[in-house]
Amino acid sequence: MLNRRLAGWLLGLLVVFSACTISYKFNGASIDYTKVKSISIKDFPNQAALVYPPLSQLFTEGLKDIYVRQTRLNMVRENGDLDLEGEITGYDLTQLAVKENAYASQSKLTITVKVRYANRTNPDEDFEQTFSAYREFENTQLLQDVQDQLCSEMVEELADQIYNATVANW
Repeated sequence: MLNRRLAGWLLGLLVVFSACTISYKFNGASIDYTKVKSISIKDFPNQAALVYPPLSQLFTEGLKDIYVRQTRLNMVRENGDLDLEGEITGYDLTQLAVKENAYASQSKLTITVKVRYANRTNPDEDFEQTFSAYREFENTQLLQDVQDQLCSEMVEELADQIYNATVANW
């Protein structure tokens, strides 16, 4: 009697769980691949007053990389179903944490990017928005010694912010 009851209970659980489907998207993308198949990302020129020469290419490639790694979208030169363009508008160095001797002990490097996003399958999602990221470093270090690492970190953060604003549904 107990075996029959247990078998019936297990069969009921099997029916319930087989009728349910659970879907997880670990990359956070909410893309309808039946409608959206491609993305175009134009070069982001550096229009900041203070110029770090490799920044434009580093940023553009970092942005393309996140979409290639985390979506199934085809990268096209222009007229993608999704389109990203813009410019680097700020590369700023600010002195922070002034000590008692009136000298700053830390500096902050900030990158600001203006982005125009167009979704040709759903124009209601289009936007123009500014994103920024910063890193602080000790003034015992020269900017030239730390900017490669800091810029790489900030480009990754900016790419994440832009990715989340365009295709992630949080």
